[in-house]
Amino acid sequence: MEIEKVVYSNQLLAIVIRSSFKKEGIAFFTPDDFSQQLGYMNRPKGYIIDPHVHNHVERKVTLTQEVLFIKSGKVRVDFFDDDKNYLESRILEQGDIILLAAGGHGFEMLEQSEMVEVKQGPYCGDQDKTRFSHLPENPVIK
Repeated sequence: MEIEKVVYSNQLLAIVIRSSFKKEGIAFFTPDDFSQQLGYMNRPKGYIIDPHVHNHVERKVTLTQEVLFIKSGKVRVDFFDDDKNYLESRILEQGDIILLAAGGHGFEMLEQSEMVEVKQGPYCGDQDKTRFSHLPENPVIK
């Protein structure tokens, strides 16, 4: 599956875009109300995107959403509900992209791995996240 949605109790926890995904034109994977927007473009040589500036628009962000690009390696992502209960896991490999939209998450590097992370700022230090200790004994890989 090239696009995977991780959903729990009707809440979208994550969107995984596999490195094999390819489509002509443009596709956005996130709802308009997400504070982090994730899209894909595949345009032919010579296609022009008009120059533009982004207008100053005040937005209220109450939940950090982050995007990870797996540059190299292999990573297991563990998903948790808001009460820190383990749900399931996914394996990400080189070229995969994930938007972490809600709930909790943790990671185990299954190989030496490089990731690039993109999220909203400004960074608020310890106010940004609540850490908890929980490694699944028998991860449920879907």
